[in-house]
Amino acid sequence: MPFDEAIPRTCVVLNGRDYVEEIASVMTGLLIHLRNRNDKSVPESPIRLSLSSSTPPSPTRSSPTHSLPVALSITKSMFAISLKSKKWLLRKLLEGASTVFYMDATDLNTDDFYNCYMIIVQGAKNVVTACRECKVRRLVYNSTADVVFDGSHDIHNGDETLTCCWKFQDLMCDLKAQAEALVLFANNIDGLLTCALRPSNVFGPGDTQLVPLLVNLAKPGWTKFITGSGENMSDFTYVENVAHAHVCAAEALDSRMVSVAGMAFFITNLEPIKFWDFFSIILEGLGYQRPFIKLPTGVVWYIILLVKWIHEKLGLRTYNHSLSACYIVQLASRTRTFDCIAAQKHIGYSPVVSLEEGVSSTIQSFSHLARDSSLAYSRDFNEQSKVEKLLGGGKGYFLCEYYCFLTLRYISAVADILLWKDEKKTFTYFLVLVLLFYWFFLGGSTLTSSAAKLLLLLSAVLFGYGILPSNIFGFNVKRISPSCFELSETAIKDSIARISFLWNMGFRNIRLLAKGDDWNNFFKVAGSLYLSKLMLQSFTWSIGLALVFAFTAFFVYEQYEPEIDGLAKFLFNYLKKSKVSLIRNVPAPFVSFLYDCKILHEHKAPTEGNDRKRLQ
Repeated sequence: MPFDEAIPRTCVVLNGRDYVEEIASVMTGLLIHLRNRNDKSVPESPIRLSLSSSTPPSPTRSSPTHSLPVALSITKSMFAISLKSKKWLLRKLLEGASTVFYMDATDLNTDDFYNCYMIIVQGAKNVVTACRECKVRRLVYNSTADVVFDGSHDIHNGDETLTCCWKFQDLMCDLKAQAEALVLFANNIDGLLTCALRPSNVFGPGDTQLVPLLVNLAKPGWTKFITGSGENMSDFTYVENVAHAHVCAAEALDSRMVSVAGMAFFITNLEPIKFWDFFSIILEGLGYQRPFIKLPTGVVWYIILLVKWIHEKLGLRTYNHSLSACYIVQLASRTRTFDCIAAQKHIGYSPVVSLEEGVSSTIQSFSHLARDSSLAYSRDFNEQSKVEKLLGGGKGYFLCEYYCFLTLRYISAVADILLWKDEKKTFTYFLVLVLLFYWFFLGGSTLTSSAAKLLLLLSAVLFGYGILPSNIFGFNVKRISPSCFELSETAIKDSIARISFLWNMGFRNIRLLAKGDDWNNFFKVAGSLYLSKLMLQSFTWSIGLALVFAFTAFFVYEQYEPEIDGLAKFLFNYLKKSKVSLIRNVPAPFVSFLYDCKILHEHKAPTEGNDRKRLQ
């Protein structure tokens, strides 16, 4: 049947407040373009009616305004309205319409169950009733592929034989499944033909969920983490393809195909992609770092439950989003791909925009959310980070006094270990150090006794390994080379030179203290000695904390270097301002004493000159 005869003269789109309005706009332009190429009387853009229960409807199009009766009398138009209206107003709007595209809202606050139910489920009942009373011929409902997802099982090429779940993890999916059932159940009653479309992971311009949520998580750095293995596949659908599918469904219903009426069809871009690859492309396009740290799904799940419990106990307000955090974790860690053969065969659907083109236009439409170039963290990952340089990182510098006996080769290895470059190797070293910590400090023996026992154990192991035959059951036993127990002459010289340097530096500080003219040095030495005293009082705890700190702090700093540097800069500026404020309020004699002791300097405090003048 020709499209000019298949599409009715009047179409009505009932839409919500988020990306479905973008679908409505695309559908409007598509219908008008296909149906009325040569009809100059058709408006160039749709008439949008903003309807509510308290205010009369008014058009919001830039073209000449129309009242509701006049607007409805214009043929071959489409109306995008809000469903929050009285029943009589809905019936008035649908009078004379032949096709209704119903798209309920998706950006609702799930904490308000009554509002969600009234908009989605009761709204579907009102639409079906109004369509039957107004003798509408076709009703196409925009559902979601989530109605067949239970959150705990993967879906591989799911088709229309999948049934809706009996129990849902997400409130919105539950309500949309009920609304879909109401629409499909109304098929062929009072001449009304219905069908439902189930798009999977809709994205595109006008989206108020997917991309904004992603950006909100990317700003504090949470999108660096991958939930699960990162290998799960998903289907995504661009908004223009969803609009095209609705037009195809309306045409198929008009032909009164038995295989279409009363049925639901999955709609995708026909290009399955790894879930995390898709989001990586979006994030990189907006200037954010792509995910690269994998976390087990169970760990993320329990962390979310713990945070949720803490928020409930403390009465804190959580981030308002239509999807629950637990459900988002399920979507991000499960495979969900769908078969669109039924939609291709029965309604003639095929994507009009590829996934690559859709992603590009989406990134362009959200350019206002892109990270500023001045703040973008676009570091070359082949370049050494600050923490790598601090740890030595192959530059030839010593880490600090704790690694004074290590040369460049060992410092580079230490940097790789502490930065978890090789997870298995790092974990092995960490486990060995934990065992040594337990042996020396938690075993109940003195330090000397623990060292003697350890040397005895090592001697026994080395002797036993040495007497083993060269071949055991076909396995060759490698011998330990004597050179493994030797120290090179260079290492000995470097060690002695380092010890001499530390010894001389200590005596230099003692001579400076004896002169009594360097208060800065005095405070440094006194602070260091006091800190050493505190550490020695709880030596075991200090060693344990140092061990944990070494294997976590450097790694965390490398991952969140921009955020930590920004926080440090803020604290530094705050302390600097506090210092100026403190100088203004302390007595003048004390300020003069600080000057004389060279603790304060003229060029570091803008108010010190005034204080000097005040003293004279």
